[in-house]
Amino acid sequence: MLAPVTRPNLPETATAAILRGVKGECPRCGQARLFRAWLKPVDHCPACHQDWSVHQADDFPPYISIFLTGHLLAPVMIAIGGSDALSMTAKIGIAMVLAAILMLMFLQPAKGGTIALQWWLGMHDFAPGGKAETSAPPKGAPGSPWG
Repeated sequence: MLAPVTRPNLPETATAAILRGVKGECPRCGQARLFRAWLKPVDHCPACHQDWSVHQADDFPPYISIFLTGHLLAPVMIAIGGSDALSMTAKIGIAMVLAAILMLMFLQPAKGGTIALQWWLGMHDFAPGGKAETSAPPKGAPGSPWG
């Protein structure tokens, strides 16, 4: 049995849930913040009471952040690298600063999206998962997780 008595505004697709997570919103209801600190999710959503403490995002958000940073930074570095106007030290400095900024900028959205994907698929003690919840019968119907 799920904690809330009423069915929250569930996302219809995995993409919608992931976008909520990327925006830092509760992937389940979209009504509250997913993070209480920069990379620390809330234990429970204050709006829909979803338990977010069971997530296991681990190393996947940094991989996403590295992937996006590399793909965005590659053309910039090719353009800067072909220029003789800057010294090698300046080029390395620019690359390091841009990479650090992009990595830090993508890390929280990547973690939010990862948590949302885990919830949607019902991974790591998220039971039922978002996909199962969305397709569940409404409250009062036989087999409804809302009683």
